[in-house]
Order: sequence, then structure tokens, then C-alpha cells
Amino acid sequence: MHVFIPSFYTLTPPLTNGHSELLLSYWTMLWMSQIENGATFVKVDRIYNTKDNSPALLFQDDGGGMDPERMRKCMSLGYSSKTSNTTIGQYGNGFKTSTMRLGADVIVFSRSNRSGRATQSIGLLSYTFLRRTGQDDVIVPMIDFDISDNWAEPIIYSSKDDWSINLKTILEWSPFASKDDLMLQFGNLGSHGTKVIIYNLWMNDEGIYELNFDDDHEDIRLRDEANHGTTTKTIKKVLELKSHLSYRIRFSLRAYASILYLKKFTNFKIILRGKPIEQFSIADDLKHTKTVVYNPHVGQGLKEVTVKTVIGYIQEAPALGVCGFNIYHKNRLIRPYWKVTPDGNSRGHGVVGVLEANFIEPAHDKQDFERSTLFLKLESKLKQMVNEYWKGHCHLVGHHQPLPDGRKSYDVSGNAYRNSANHKAATAGTEACAQPEKLLNAAALNAIYDENIQLFMRCEEYKKKQAEMTQTIEELEKELDETRKKCARVSSHLGIQRKETLKQQQ
Repeated sequence: MHVFIPSFYTLTPPLTNGHSELLLSYWTMLWMSQIENGATFVKVDRIYNTKDNSPALLFQDDGGGMDPERMRKCMSLGYSSKTSNTTIGQYGNGFKTSTMRLGADVIVFSRSNRSGRATQSIGLLSYTFLRRTGQDDVIVPMIDFDISDNWAEPIIYSSKDDWSINLKTILEWSPFASKDDLMLQFGNLGSHGTKVIIYNLWMNDEGIYELNFDDDHEDIRLRDEANHGTTTKTIKKVLELKSHLSYRIRFSLRAYASILYLKKFTNFKIILRGKPIEQFSIADDLKHTKTVVYNPHVGQGLKEVTVKTVIGYIQEAPALGVCGFNIYHKNRLIRPYWKVTPDGNSRGHGVVGVLEANFIEPAHDKQDFERSTLFLKLESKLKQMVNEYWKGHCHLVGHHQPLPDGRKSYDVSGNAYRNSANHKAATAGTEACAQPEKLLNAAALNAIYDENIQLFMRCEEYKKKQAEMTQTIEELEKELDETRKKCARVSSHLGIQRKETLKQQQ
């Protein structure tokens, strides 16, 4: 028995440069749900395709596994059983999308014991197979076994011939040459668990694998084009920035996974290339922290919810200008280091925040949030947080308020300025808190934020009305077309009746 996915389902092509964080997030989808499924670990490693010795990705867990029905739902488009308010991933496409972002083909082995029946299943989702055989629909061959009596008895749904065809297809297009090779893959799964092997990994335009397994044998990375060979001061500054976590999460799976979850695991670990990933708390690593409470009103009943944001300076401040908010949703990181201050403005440099925003909905790819009114209000609030925190705390990291004319002042390095003229020249256009406040007051800013939100809501209402009017016009045109057809049929019928009446009169 195999699964058909309609032809409108487009298999995902390889990523282009500039989508590194998106790629990292896709493979985290492969293990996210396993925590809810009772798994105590997920292993991620590089293995080799035995047919051509090319690298492949292995994901393995000891969760509850999937019985034949769940296996088909997992590998079908648009199905999701997740309705819990504590989990994300309710679109039903995460597995298919995540695997196809990493490689062209994936084979899944799963063993389960539910309702007193022990089963093991194998499924193949192969872009290579579909492309080379010219399939119009996405066909996913699967085979299942009943292992309740300690031997593998094939489960036949339609006919033995269909089961054999599926097995033949899997053997031809997977890394395994025989049925025995397939069965060996269940050897280290225990009584329940799942193993996912992604092979024919994508390559970049230069014909090099997009994933880098060689630079760090305890990590899986994306190819980094940074120049590590020069030693000028400018490059050293760049290297300092690139060594920070906010940059490393762009290319390092180990770094990205270390901050992926807000709360630390109690009975679960991610083992990357043989070494467990150590979870890292961004909030705990900040200095001069402050907790800010935000109470948005959510839903039709305008229920008030409490959102706590921990805000502070990174340890490297003021030397590094890393800044932004790390926004989690239901424990999972959605937007890392989101910069809400304008580019070119040093106000807020070094200020980082952490919050869990369960009251807004993430976008489909889990890399952003839907642009709702609640999201826009949150964005405005975060901007306000940065401004207020900067005003009250910038002096703690060496940003001094201006001194009267003629007196010495100090820059962030502790160097004395000779006079007020030099001081003004040195500080012009740099540190915002070294200048007299020229910004609007909080009330005026809030008024502008509210006005922007109102304008956005009006635009959304106009778009909705336009869509409704377009739909109404289309419906009226259909009605008009149907009415014309009815009139034509009535006219034709009346014409026939007239002719018959004339014939009778003659």
C-alpha cells in the first residue's frame, strides 16, 4: 500500500544562500514532536549511503513510534493530529517540508506497539524516484509488518503483488539493496522508535554539499564563506562578532539547537554526532537585567495575558553591537535576535531580550509571526522597552551622559576628551545616550504607535472588503451567466412550442 499526494504538492527545492537559519529550523522540526511522543533522546549524525558512499543524515529517537496508520498520516500532505495549546506544528506539512529542504530523498523506519499489536513500517518519499519515473502524483511506497509473534509477517492491504511492488520500489530507490538490509535497520530501535535517513543531500551551485561535516566533527554546519585568514583590526572585530552566538546560530546546528527551547529538558537530550547538546539560556547570560511585564488583551473577550520579558546587556557590551529580542512560542524559538531599533542608530546596541509570546501565532515556516494587530502592538512595546532600558542603563556599560562645556568627558574606552568641541565631534552620530534627548516623549510615541496600528487595521479591512466585493462580483457574473443560459433554454423551448402549435393549426 502506498500513499498518493496530489500533484499540486510541490516538493521543496534546495535552499539558496541566505536561508541558513531557515534550513537549521527545518531539521529541528524532525525531532520537535518526539518530546511529546515520549522520547528520551534524538540522535542526529552523518552516515553513508551504502550504494554510492555519499553522505546522508540520520535522525533516530526512542519515542512511541508510528503504527501503519500514523505512518501514512505523517507522510501525507496536510494532516496533523496536533491540537494541543502547548505544541506547535498544526499544519501537517512539517515532516515533508523539513526533509525535502535537506535532501532529495528520505526513508523512514518506525516500530510501534499500540493496542496490543506490535508493528514496524517502512516508507519512502523520493524526489529522485518521482522525477526519473515521470510521476504525475507524489507516490509514497510503504510496507508494513506485524511483529506481535516475534517474527515479521507482511501486512497485506490489497494484494501480495502490490506489497511486492512497493518493496521493489523501495529497494531500487533507497540506500538498501535487499529486504534483509532493510530489516537490519530495526536492530537498534528497540521495541519502539523511529529512524529517518535523508540521502542525496542538496549541493550548492559549485557542486559542493550544502552541509559541512568536516570543519567540526561534533557539529553539522552550513558552508561559511567568511575569511578567517586575515589579521587586520577590522577583520579581528568582524571575527569577534562572528564568534558570538547570535552569528553562530546561522550556520551551526549545535549552536542553534542550544537555544531552540526556552525551558531546559528534564528527561530528554539531543545527541549531535555522538555528543549531547548543552542547552543555553540567553537570559541567564545577560548582565544588568530587568524584567518588564506586558499585559496585552487577547481574543474576542479581550482577556488579559501576562508576558514577562527579561532584558539586559550581553556580556561583551559595549564592545559588540549585538542586539535584539529572542521570541519563543510555546517553548520553541521563532525569532532569534530580532532587531526592533532602526538601522544606523546605535541606541540599543548590546541590549538583548527574551520572552515567550504564546498570544500571537507563528507563520507557516515557524520563522516569523503572522502580521496581526497583536504582533504590531508587541513590536511597538518592544521598541519602547529598548528606549526606556537604554535611557536608564546605558551608563552601566560605559556610555556617559554629556558633561558641561570645558570639562573632560570619557568615551566608552575611558579615554579623556580634551575639550567640549572634541567631545561633540567624537560623539556626534554615535552613542545615543551621549546626546541630549531629542526624541518624542512616551505619550507622543504611543500615540504614533496607536495611529500606525489603526492605519494597518483599516488597510486590512479595505483588503477584506475588496476581496469580498471581488467574490460578490464573480458570484453575480456566474448568476448572470446561468440566467442567460436559462433564458436561452426557455427561448428555445418556446420556439419549439410555437412551431408545433403552427403545425397543428395547419
